[in-house]
Amino acid sequence: MPTWDATLTFFALSVVLGLTPGPDNLFVAMQAATHGRRAGLAVVLGLCTGLLGHTAAVALGLAAVFAASATAFTVFKVMGAAYLAWLAWQAWRAPVGANAGERPPAASWRRLYGRGVFMNLTNPKVALFFLALLPQFVVPGQGPVAAQIAWFGFVFIVATFITFGGITYFAGAFGERLQGSPRAQRWMNRASAVVFAGLALRLATAQR
Repeated sequence: MPTWDATLTFFALSVVLGLTPGPDNLFVAMQAATHGRRAGLAVVLGLCTGLLGHTAAVALGLAAVFAASATAFTVFKVMGAAYLAWLAWQAWRAPVGANAGERPPAASWRRLYGRGVFMNLTNPKVALFFLALLPQFVVPGQGPVAAQIAWFGFVFIVATFITFGGITYFAGAFGERLQGSPRAQRWMNRASAVVFAGLALRLATAQR
């Protein structure tokens, strides 16, 4: 198995990457600010679940096949962009006036969790990132390659949960201050719609 030095180095790198502004943490911040901390955490858990799929794909060699297929890249890119565009439309039309701190119903929790899973799995850039990053820390002779990749994938997920959890906490606190004002809620919904539309455009124009 990988050494602790390699593991700690990879963990530190993963934390830095998690804090670097990008589509996923921006998505988490907007969801937490709009729907609250607990809802934001549901999105984080969904994103982490999606990372399990990417880790398995790299360990099984599927990501290499995916990286070599322009068609697969385009299909996933279009699916992800279309979903983000739909979220933008939903956010733009979202009603206002909900009570501050109101807990989302169970169905909403499932939808938010599903959003995180679907967004992560349909982002081809995440698959290519994992394919480029994880194998660099694999050392021949320190155990099966698949097991080492699985270990580093697990470390990345832990780091992602910690960093995104922190983002959720602070974004949720900011959102709670604004939930009492219908006007502020309306602007938050509009801001979420713009963010989702921007992420959709970025993903739609992404290149391998």
